[in-house]
Amino acid sequence: MRRVPLSKPFIDGEIRQAILDVLDSGRFILGPQCQQFERELARAAGRKHAVLSSSWTAAVFLLHQAMGLGAEDEVIVPAHTAFPSIEPMLHCGARPAFVDIDDTFCIDPDLIEAAITPRTVGILPVHLYGHPADLDRIVEIARRHNLWVIEDCAQAHGALYKGRPVGSIGTAAAFSFYPSKNLTVLGDGGCILTDDDAAAERVRMLRDHGRRTKYTHEVAGFNLRFNEIQAAAGRVGLRRLEQLNAARRAAAARYRARLHGVVELPGQREWALPVFHMFVIRSARRDELAHFLKQRGVETGIHYPVPNHLQPAVTAKYRGLPALPRTEQIVREILSLPIHGQIGLDEVDYVSDCIIEFSRSN
Repeated sequence: MRRVPLSKPFIDGEIRQAILDVLDSGRFILGPQCQQFERELARAAGRKHAVLSSSWTAAVFLLHQAMGLGAEDEVIVPAHTAFPSIEPMLHCGARPAFVDIDDTFCIDPDLIEAAITPRTVGILPVHLYGHPADLDRIVEIARRHNLWVIEDCAQAHGALYKGRPVGSIGTAAAFSFYPSKNLTVLGDGGCILTDDDAAAERVRMLRDHGRRTKYTHEVAGFNLRFNEIQAAAGRVGLRRLEQLNAARRAAAARYRARLHGVVELPGQREWALPVFHMFVIRSARRDELAHFLKQRGVETGIHYPVPNHLQPAVTAKYRGLPALPRTEQIVREILSLPIHGQIGLDEVDYVSDCIIEFSRSN
């Protein structure tokens, strides 16, 4: 029986050598590798600043702090996303204002304006599974209502929206480098990108105990720094990103060709160049299909089974949360299939054959 993993981090000889070079350098925290990685990340997204931190969650928490997000503020966000999308705002005392999704699994722009109240300060669209949210419409709404936009790019490294890199369009953006991501640093890690000089400088200070120089602390900050070993690995991965994303797109195209009419395939807009962090199908018999695939050595996932407006940490604090019918329906049907930058088309064919076999036998 074959074994097909859901994801696989990219590691090659150049990454191994880059890590060994850091060990020999004796520099381990916020050194030249981190500084160069920040410059390269900013350049790739067409931004003035990239600021690394210990995770996406940490980076966005610091950004929220720098932007003054506070108690009773509201931020519009989809409920169908990883819990960390809303965790930083909860720590700031802000309230997530949940909005339903469209068939791309991203926030539905048609529903955003109705969620705006006098307490709304921003919108946090998520480029879920590597497909861009409809940023032009979101940014236009934000401008009319004087709101900021933070792009959640945790799953969308290298994706394009109308030819522009995600992360280059909103007020700011944030990326994750978790091991399963399209661009990984082989551990936790994240960064924010922005053109705002003051916000970037504030985040740099806050991540490193509130200081600009070693022994002068201008504010009470945090220890949420990045390290040289992971920066060195990330720099190699960034150079390989387009190649790895092309392999993901090829795998997605093969899944689409093989599974058309067999299961419900993810939506895709003509203006989007997705990077398929996940390839997510829908099936009314999702749990049976997942069990069938597991018996045949195929690892699958559910991203995410509990939407955030139904998470206990949210429902215990807030009342009167909206019903989100599309979100609540799709979480009963979604199934993530194996996809990563090194997957072979023979593996995609094997997974597809198993799904077709399940469909024909049921």
